[in-house]
Amino acid sequence: MAISQTACTSFKQELAQGVHNFGPTSPDVFKLALYTGLANLNANTTVYVLADEVSGTGYTPGGNTLTISQAPIVDTTTGVAYWSFANTSWPASSFTARGALIYNSSKGNKAVAVLDFGSDKTSNNSTFNVQFPVVAANTAILRIK
Repeated sequence: MAISQTACTSFKQELAQGVHNFGPTSPDVFKLALYTGLANLNANTTVYVLADEVSGTGYTPGGNTLTISQAPIVDTTTGVAYWSFANTSWPASSFTARGALIYNSSKGNKAVAVLDFGSDKTSNNSTFNVQFPVVAANTAILRIK
């Protein structure tokens, strides 16, 4: 199996259909679920699934609810629309994760993006952190060019 970092193809289509609301008014609820290296997550992922999700101390299936740190804006210089989430963590946890899935729990658990950590990341009775990149036109986790 493999985890490939990407925006999900179904998400791109759903954006054009107005399915997802990132705010600033009444945004949907987005979550981040963590997965083991056995997971098969890629551009074809359409919804959150429990299969191969992390299990261990301090982790609840379905993952953490994300806070939108930047509602969508457009950089008038580059024409890039971008937005992102605040960092999230699992304190006092013990598990290993290889990647993650951002999904919209308000809209039937529709997949948004797959995150590939590059290698297994382990928390051993410590805080497991997921840090999103700087929120800017060329670095935000979600961008439309």
